[in-house]
Amino acid sequence: MTDAGSVKKDGVKKPAIPMPSATVTLVRDAPGGIEVLMMRRNLKSGFVPGMYVFPGGGLDKDDLLFKNNNLCKCLDDAAASATLGVAHDGMCYWVAAIREAFEESGLLLARDATGRLIRFGDAAVAARFKEHRRRLNAGEAVFTELMAAEQLQLAADALTYFAHWITPVGLPRRYDTRFFMAEAPAEQVPVQDERETIAAEWARPADALSRHKRGEFEMRTPTVHTLELFADYDSVARLRQGLGERREISVMLPRIGRDGRRILPGEPGYDEAAPAA
Repeated sequence: MTDAGSVKKDGVKKPAIPMPSATVTLVRDAPGGIEVLMMRRNLKSGFVPGMYVFPGGGLDKDDLLFKNNNLCKCLDDAAASATLGVAHDGMCYWVAAIREAFEESGLLLARDATGRLIRFGDAAVAARFKEHRRRLNAGEAVFTELMAAEQLQLAADALTYFAHWITPVGLPRRYDTRFFMAEAPAEQVPVQDERETIAAEWARPADALSRHKRGEFEMRTPTVHTLELFADYDSVARLRQGLGERREISVMLPRIGRDGRRILPGEPGYDEAAPAA
């Protein structure tokens, strides 16, 4: 909705304006503890190429339509905005998180007429939604059309809001991102879109962090901190309960030290790394 690139005014380069965006960490129970869905970005991407991320992206103007199109009865804009601490349009973040997850991974958090999360176990249903996803990614359709055509309700209540990160000042592309968690829907298999993402895999948080330390699994700072948080839980139910108890969610705005290291609020050197006025 907003250009995330740097702009120039009177010949002076101004800081890039953070783009409103949302991401969702999809999790599932597994024998060794919870697993998290990790998507690898395209190696030719203009943003964090080759890194492992959670599905997500910028808010779309069509996400605003869910405020009053009767396709999400479990959450209204007033409640969503209050949760995020914004004046209005908070519901768009839930919509964007679910839409981006479907576009990038193929997992759709939506309920059918019976109130059950949609399943793709039937081959005909799976093929139909595969075509829906293709059309969305090709720009041939919009998310509201898919939901209306399939008579679905957005499962916004399946998401738990737990973090707020803003890209450091000084980078050419910045995002103001709200982080959500959701249990992956049953009978749906994640598949990369081969456009923005080139791989999809389930990983235990501790394993992903170990691989990251060995230089085998490149991730951004917010992704690392999310996995460190999730590693303390051994089931989706306990994770949801723990995240739900986080009453105050402070914005995390890292700063870039002279050595290029990301410094978080409260860490040594954070004040010294403040960007010049």
